[in-house]
Amino acid sequence: MKKITNVAVHIVERWMPDAFLFAIILTIVVFIGCMLLTGVGPLRVLGYWGSDSGFWGLLAFSMQMCLVVVLGSALAKAPVVAGILKKLAGLAHTPKQGILVTVLVSAVCMWINWGFGLIAGVLLAKEVARQVPTIDYRLVVASAYSVICMWHAGLSGSIPLTITQPGILAGMGYGTDEAYAVSTALTIFHPVNLLAVVLVVIACAVVMVVSHPDAEHTISVDPALLKDDEIRTYEKKVPADGIEQSKILWAITWIAGFAYIIYYFANIVITGGDVLSGLTLNVVNFIFMFLGILAHGSLRRYIDAIGDSATSAAGIILQFPFYAGIMGMMVGANDNGVSLASVIANAFVSISNDVTFPMFTFLSAGIINFFVPSGGGQWAVQGPIVMPAAYEMGIEAGRAAMGIAWGDCWTNLLQPFWAIPALAVAGLSARDIMGYLAVLLVVVGIIVCLCFLLWATMF
Repeated sequence: MKKITNVAVHIVERWMPDAFLFAIILTIVVFIGCMLLTGVGPLRVLGYWGSDSGFWGLLAFSMQMCLVVVLGSALAKAPVVAGILKKLAGLAHTPKQGILVTVLVSAVCMWINWGFGLIAGVLLAKEVARQVPTIDYRLVVASAYSVICMWHAGLSGSIPLTITQPGILAGMGYGTDEAYAVSTALTIFHPVNLLAVVLVVIACAVVMVVSHPDAEHTISVDPALLKDDEIRTYEKKVPADGIEQSKILWAITWIAGFAYIIYYFANIVITGGDVLSGLTLNVVNFIFMFLGILAHGSLRRYIDAIGDSATSAAGIILQFPFYAGIMGMMVGANDNGVSLASVIANAFVSISNDVTFPMFTFLSAGIINFFVPSGGGQWAVQGPIVMPAAYEMGIEAGRAAMGIAWGDCWTNLLQPFWAIPALAVAGLSARDIMGYLAVLLVVVGIIVCLCFLLWATMF
């Protein structure tokens, strides 16, 4: 395994460009593919790419992701949070123990909520690297990110949570019953889905642990990336300084924030809603913000922590519009309603039966995820194709939908879109970690395919 990983790392380090260049290359590939497979002319494809629904179609999501990085980093700078990370990292005393702790803690956080897990895992990896200096820094960061391949099977999975709403599946062509919805007991908490999550996490731990290089080839962390933040001192020279450091304003702010959080979730419970579906990215960011304000103990300190963390969002600001343009071209249809994404999805549908259909859906979703790396976008692209076909074959909706969900997160192991926020916090580039994840991509793919076959034959 270590030899195979070393080969993959060598190839990626030599040939994988910066994540931004990767997005440019994908743009060119999709531009050409869209013309060839849909028969649309270059100017029309260019229109798909640069339109408000294309290049600028992810502005709101881009801001959300910037806040995930900035608010998560600012929260981690609070002394109380840093203390928790140190205690968790203190469980490891050797490099392999450090990898294991990082994978397991990151997996729990990722299963609870992907936005939280994405940042919490990398912050833990940095603290592990601080306390176990002989660990390979690239590998421990890759270990924290590796569990991204199962996030959509967890509590924040957008597809399984979406289909709990009545009318969604009928709108996608899965029957005509407007009241039909799928409980999370048949998706997130289905025995096979839980088994797949456990097996995938074990695979992440095993592959990452055995991939740790020997001492001669270990690349330790640059001390500059782990230096302690300078402890600022604040004086009250003018009345404005006193206002900025006011404990009264600080307390009013965080109390108001937590009062809303309590009200928000209480209202969901009172109205009979799904608490899990209420944990949206906006709510996660809201919680991160007010936890950060509380943990820093002063509005002035929190403002400075946000300023120190803001530069980490640069990669998102630059790259996400290009991925939005790629998505625009993928879903842009010709006069017959055929898009590049539908061509890929239909190709797999055509070779499936009632046993293999979810497995082939998973594989097709993994391919499409390279070009449409968004859970909502993936559902919008594949849902109208997969769900009617599943209904005609008599395949339960939950199993079919989870094929899309698992495929959407599987190839995140090599698609740097989701790694951008994590790498910004870690201070690394995509080529630093993707080589370690290439082998894991194959292992996870085999595990999930076998789980879908088990799901079809035993349930």
